[in-house]
Formats: sequence, structure tokens, C-alpha cells
Amino acid sequence: MKITEEEIRKITQKTIESLGKSAPLEKVEREVASLIKEIETSENPAGSSEITSGKIILTSFGINHPGIVASITKSFSDNLCDILDISQKILGDFYTMIMIVDITKSLKDLRSIQEEMNKISEELKIKIYLQHEDVFRYMHRI
Repeated sequence: MKITEEEIRKITQKTIESLGKSAPLEKVEREVASLIKEIETSENPAGSSEITSGKIILTSFGINHPGIVASITKSFSDNLCDILDISQKILGDFYTMIMIVDITKSLKDLRSIQEEMNKISEELKIKIYLQHEDVFRYMHRI
């Protein structure tokens, strides 16, 4: 059973109350994603595919240098992920990139893909953030 927008809004509000209004956004997002996964897994003990499939949002930024897009897209390709949209902007020495990626056909779950992106982030000395589309949508509606 998929969690409704209203239920996610309530989970998010309770998380913010619990962590405090000054809690970093990343910490709130991780906690909300974890709670959603717990709820969905408890409803489907065999494991829910809803939080590990669908679309994810990648945001990345840092000092521009060759190989950034190639490294990220190669990882997605190796994991059978489909890049649905990509936006990149280079401002002098800096770059920003946003991707919408479908991970439905991937054999890996979101957590495993995040771990791979963390390795790429460290190797390239850039920042990469991944969020499930649902968490991204609901966090930005509050």
C-alpha cells in the first residue's frame, strides 16, 4: 500500500517537531525516508518495492572538471537506471546538475545506488545528493 501525501506530510511534521525546527534539511529528509520505508516494509514484510523503485532526484554541484557527467551516467547505466531528464549549468569554474532518474528496472535499491554515488562524490571531490521523488515532492510542499 502506498503512503498518501497527507500521511507523508504528517510524518514530516512530526519529524521536524521531534528533531527541532533548526535541524538540517538532510537529517529531516533521511529520517522521513527511513520512517516511510519502515511503514511500507511493515505493511509488506517481504519488502516494499515502492520506496526502492520509481523516480529519484539527483542534485550535484562542485568545481567543474572533465568526467563528472560521464562518471555519474555510467553508474546509472551500469545499474539499469534510465535518465529521464537532465539539466546542467556551468558558471565559471562551478557547475550544478539536476537529474530525474527512473530506477524501476535496477537490480539495486535506492540505498545501494546512493552508496555508489557517495563513492563517485568522494573520488571527484563534488557533492551528490539523491532523494526518492516522493520524499523530494513532500519535503518541498511543507
